[in-house]
Amino acid sequence: MAARDRDAFAEFVTARSAALHRAAYLMVGDPGLAQDLVQEALTKTYVAWPRLRDPANAEAYTRKAITTTAISWFRRRSWSERPTEQLPEARTTGPADAADERAWVWQALLELPVRQRAAVVLRYYEDLTEAQTAEAMGCAVGTVKSQVSAALRKLRERLGDDATLLPLDDLLTTGR
Repeated sequence: MAARDRDAFAEFVTARSAALHRAAYLMVGDPGLAQDLVQEALTKTYVAWPRLRDPANAEAYTRKAITTTAISWFRRRSWSERPTEQLPEARTTGPADAADERAWVWQALLELPVRQRAAVVLRYYEDLTEAQTAEAMGCAVGTVKSQVSAALRKLRERLGDDATLLPLDDLLTTGR
């Protein structure tokens, strides 16, 4: 790779790493895994950098690499199950304050299958269009619509009367 390309890539990484890490974190729910995911996606982007027709598309390329890599990781390993020291108590009433609400919605988001979670993150956190989300996920627009619809239905079922917490604005702007 030419020095000019390396410099452009370094500028891209410096400018967009934090945003890419936030998106990865929302997809995998673990800061360490998110960092690994971003590093793997940036490695793929670095390798593809000379072939990118327009470096302005580097973020879309990296976002797609993050999404497809996260989905691949979850398919290969049972990362959706996380050990815990105690079982969560059944919730009989709504959350008492905003922090509890965000934590509750965050937990419900983490319980979604990875493709549904990725679709929700890309649509509502990254604020991508359905077409951009489909491109990032490597699927059809109809698949994005069905994944988002299924995810929101599951979240509404899980949240019950507190489904007014959707579309996740508070959760997604805080990253937790």
